[in-house]
Amino acid sequence: MTQDPYSVLGVDRGATDEQIRTAYRKLARELHPDVNPNDVAAEERFKEVSSAYDILSDKKKRDLFDEFGHDGLKSGFDAGQARNYQQWAQGFGTQGFRGPGGGFRVDMSGGGANVEGFDLGDIFGDIFAGGAGQARMRRGQDVLVKVQIDLGQALNGADIQVAVSGRATPVRVRIPQGADTGSRLRVEGQGQPGAGGGPPGDLVIETVLTPHPFFRRNGLDLHLSLPVTLAEAYRGATVEVPTPSGNVKLRIPPGSQNRNKLRLKGKGVTKSGRQGDLFVILELRLPETQDPKLIESLEAAEGLYPDLRRDIRL
Repeated sequence: MTQDPYSVLGVDRGATDEQIRTAYRKLARELHPDVNPNDVAAEERFKEVSSAYDILSDKKKRDLFDEFGHDGLKSGFDAGQARNYQQWAQGFGTQGFRGPGGGFRVDMSGGGANVEGFDLGDIFGDIFAGGAGQARMRRGQDVLVKVQIDLGQALNGADIQVAVSGRATPVRVRIPQGADTGSRLRVEGQGQPGAGGGPPGDLVIETVLTPHPFFRRNGLDLHLSLPVTLAEAYRGATVEVPTPSGNVKLRIPPGSQNRNKLRLKGKGVTKSGRQGDLFVILELRLPETQDPKLIESLEAAEGLYPDLRRDIRL
C-alpha cells in the first residue's frame, strides 16, 4: 500500500484509536464484498481500507509510519539504525559529503535523510552489525489474516482453524466471546520466521462479522425487528424472543404502535464481563390476503381513530 492510510480512512493524523476504529467500521460495512457482490472497484477499495486500518490500528506500525512514512513499514526496516543514521547525517546539512567508498549526497531538506545511490540497510549493516557478511538477528514479520465469523461465533466465542501462508498445517485459534468487525487477536510466535536466529513474528487475527438476516449489532447492543399481528399489538400479547442466552418471554403492551421499541436488559452481547441490551423493534404486519370480515371490522374501528393527518402540512 502506497497511499496515506489517514487519507484512505478519512481521518486526521491526530485521530484517536476510537475515531480510527469508527471510520474503518463505517467504510468496511459500506464496501464489504457481501454487500457489493461482483463489484471489483468496491472490493479493491475494501482492501485499501483494510490495509490502512492494519497500519493505524497497530501502535507500532502507526508510530513507524508517522516517523518514517511507508519506508518504516518495509520488511527488515530497522528504526534504531535509521535514527542513528539521521543523527550522523545531520552534521552534514544539505550540502552533502564524500564517504570512504566514493561520493554521494545526503538530502535533509525533507526532514529525513535521503541517500542517493546507497541502500540504508547496507550502510548500517556494515556500520552497526559488525561488518559486511555478518547476518543481523532480526525478528520475523507479523502475519495478518482476516477471518469472517457469524453472529453466533461472535456471541459465544469459537475455535477455528486458520490457514497461514508458508505453514503446512493451520493454526488453531480461539475467537473470544464478544468479537466484532475489527477485533484483533495476537498469537505469539506463529508469524514469519526470524532472520539470523531472530524470533518469529506473530499471527494477528482480525475478525469480520458477517451480516445477520434478523439481528443487527451496535457495539454491545443487539437490535431485532420482530413481526407482530394487529391483534397482538392492539390487545397486548406475550411472545417468545430469541436471545444469546436462549428464548425469553417478552410482554407486548396493549396499544403498541409500529416501530415501538422494547428493551430486554442484559440480553445483548457479553464481552469482558460487560453485557449489552437487546432492543426489540415491533414490526406491525397486515394479513397478506383480503378478508371481507376483517375489512368490515376495520371499517367499524375507523371511528376510534383521531384525525391522523390533521397536522400534516408543508
